[in-house]
Amino acid sequence: MMKTKFTIITLFLLTFSFGSYAQKDVSDKSAEAIKEFKHTNDKITKYFNSAYGYAVFPSIGKGGLGVGGATGNGTIYRGGAVVGDCRMSQVTVGFQAGGQAYSEVIFFKDKAAFDRFTGDKFEFAAQATAVAVTAGASFDVDYRDGILIFTHAKGGLMYEASVGGQKFKTEMR
Repeated sequence: MMKTKFTIITLFLLTFSFGSYAQKDVSDKSAEAIKEFKHTNDKITKYFNSAYGYAVFPSIGKGGLGVGGATGNGTIYRGGAVVGDCRMSQVTVGFQAGGQAYSEVIFFKDKAAFDRFTGDKFEFAAQATAVAVTAGASFDVDYRDGILIFTHAKGGLMYEASVGGQKFKTEMR
């Protein structure tokens, strides 16, 4: 049984990995994701306008069965202009089953937070939290350690009570 779970998870993660590598430059899809974030809830616009920089992941695939993972490619912006590319990977352990796709945007309040992220091999620990963007929801959130994360569900179904973290690799243009 354990071997079957491992095989399923490995195949699932490889599928997401190959799909992500096939499309390294996702700046057009990132621009579309920004429009979708703003369209879903226009209150997020203030963060796009005031942040020192931000990273947009238009599609992150996530799945698991006991052990799980997620991966996706993104675009790094500073002053509203594209300045780099990034890749997110995540491994989780705990009660989880299913798969889902979501978009994610990470805002950097200042140069120090931006430089930490673009310094390569940046990681979020398990306690990093994200705010789910939904239509019409009122949110008044603040940065934590200079970083603020928003997600927007695209599809799928995932039950999860797990521990893990996100790891990022960046490449500046």
